Amino acid sequence: MPSDTSDTLQAEKDYLKTSRAALAMMREKTGALEIHSADRVNQEFLQAAIFRRMKELEDDPDVPLFFGRLDYLEPAEETFHIGRRHVNDALGEPLVVDWRADISVPFYRASKTEPMGVGIRRRFGFTHGEMTAFEDEDLTAGGAAEQHSDILDAEIERPRSGPMRDIVATIQPEQDVIVRAGVDETICVQGAPGTGKTAVGLHRAAYLLYAYRDQLSRAGVLVVGPNASFLRYIGDVLPALGEIEAKQTTVEEMVARVKIAGPGPAPVDVLKGDARMAEVLHRAVWAHVRQPEEALVVPRGAHRWRVATYQAEELVTELRTRGIRYGAGRAMLPQRLAHAVLLRMEAAGDSPDDRVQDSVARSRPVKQYAEALWPAVDPAKLLFRLFTEPDLLARHADGILTAEEQALLIWEKVPRSPGAAKWSVADATLIDEIADLVDRTPSLGHVVLDEAQDLSAMQLRAVGRRCSTGSMTVLGDIAQGTTPWATPSWDEALTHLGKTSAHTEELTAGFRVPGQVIEYAARLLPTIAPHLKPPTAVRRARGELTITRVPDSLTAAVTAVQETSERPGSIGLIVPDALVPATRKALQGVAFSVLGDEDDVDAHLDVVPASLAKGLEFDHVVLVEPAGIVAGEADERTGLRRLYVCLTRAVTSLVVLHSEDLPEVLVS
Repeated sequence: MPSDTSDTLQAEKDYLKTSRAALAMMREKTGALEIHSADRVNQEFLQAAIFRRMKELEDDPDVPLFFGRLDYLEPAEETFHIGRRHVNDALGEPLVVDWRADISVPFYRASKTEPMGVGIRRRFGFTHGEMTAFEDEDLTAGGAAEQHSDILDAEIERPRSGPMRDIVATIQPEQDVIVRAGVDETICVQGAPGTGKTAVGLHRAAYLLYAYRDQLSRAGVLVVGPNASFLRYIGDVLPALGEIEAKQTTVEEMVARVKIAGPGPAPVDVLKGDARMAEVLHRAVWAHVRQPEEALVVPRGAHRWRVATYQAEELVTELRTRGIRYGAGRAMLPQRLAHAVLLRMEAAGDSPDDRVQDSVARSRPVKQYAEALWPAVDPAKLLFRLFTEPDLLARHADGILTAEEQALLIWEKVPRSPGAAKWSVADATLIDEIADLVDRTPSLGHVVLDEAQDLSAMQLRAVGRRCSTGSMTVLGDIAQGTTPWATPSWDEALTHLGKTSAHTEELTAGFRVPGQVIEYAARLLPTIAPHLKPPTAVRRARGELTITRVPDSLTAAVTAVQETSERPGSIGLIVPDALVPATRKALQGVAFSVLGDEDDVDAHLDVVPASLAKGLEFDHVVLVEPAGIVAGEADERTGLRRLYVCLTRAVTSLVVLHSEDLPEVLVS
């Protein structure tokens, strides 16, 4: 290494050491803050705020504090180190600039044709947190070819194990545009495998929490993933970026107002996820409102005040036509009736005030009268009745569902009570819909929805109402739709989410999946998603792909795993769900975990049921029996989509082992 290069590298190492010391000082000062408040609530609030700040300032020595530098031409040739969080010295001068700051944008978007005021862009190479190299890219030579970055390639292809990492050092220009979109924009990202759509969504959440902190810290940010294993896999990304306020959940957890026993029969769940069910439930809820058949009489002192039947009917009709929630109308009706009584009092010469109206509204005659006209609705009990009383369902589903569809919804064996019912996720989603008809679901400031293509219309509605006044980042791949109710298009999905004004960005450049692997998997696209553009691998490394027919695929898989274990990086052994028990037995004596178990992303080797592979990636993948993965789904198209997901989980190598014939579309 030339001496000037060596000196520069040492200077940057010293700068990193200084920055880490400054970060430690920032954390020490925060921890030394003393709170003095006579108010216990204020005391706890301030203590929680300090705790959050301490978490934000934690320093992991294995994670680079900064990963790049910008040398601006103007003003005054300023230099900024770009990192995961802001770090300043004792005088408040910035040592490291947060990657989300406006000054950092050129690190991701500047080019020789559009340098954005930058002369030199520097990237740093790290090994286990220690700086080992740097690259300088001169952006002043306009018109010249873009310089290839070996450090960027190495970071993208670096072996990993355990949870997903952030990609702040490798965000590409087209990804950065999505990440920095404004808080009022809802964006749908159609992303082929390996294009980083999940990471883009998480980094957008981190960016929004930085750029609109006051607004979103009040309104809240939620990340919705397909399953608990997936959430554990991505769970470290936002904290690594200093963001600990965003919540994470699954659709199942989100709608679990009742205890969920498991999925129901596929044809039934498909019907329960149909958007037409929303109108059936709307009818069922509002059918509880009755028109008065007699006048309201309110004894008060020596007087008996009367609200005529037609007046009460007008009040009920007016509330019904206001477009309010059922529960809001129920709460308002006693006050409207009491106000009508007050008008009678005033006409008789009295001068009642608001306190009198409140007293009348709370009186037994008014409460009983209002209760009879506008009774309470319990969401679970209402759905229970719909699924156990054919006549009731027929009345509310008339003209919406066919007789055959109605019969499909009726339970063959009636549970003793709603509490004893074995509710499915589809049932819980319908109960959530009813609950929203009764009382408005609070809206969050922003929701990141991953694997959105797999949600039914009713599930999309459930997510959408949780950001009715906020924005969304919708992530997915139509080609990876692996549920019987998967959405056919993003336009339809966005309609159910209530975000028809959203725009869709398509990512096709694959940074993670090797070229050989993605080209092999793309053979399935003409069958599973003919309207989508095929993905392209932009990595120099073509990767490794081996397809072998064997007498016993599990025995061969154990051998392949043992051979692969000698290589760096994580290993995923993807098998049809039906083969998981046999795989456990075959791997006796080998250290592994099974995805779906607790702590399932901490092992070097993960056995991955095909149904849980979505959204994950491994350095090396051994895939067993592609035909078995296809056969494990309700229909061939869904099975081929599941196989497409499984084939595209590899970052470095993919070994396909089969004793059964491969699906024909892979052979042709």
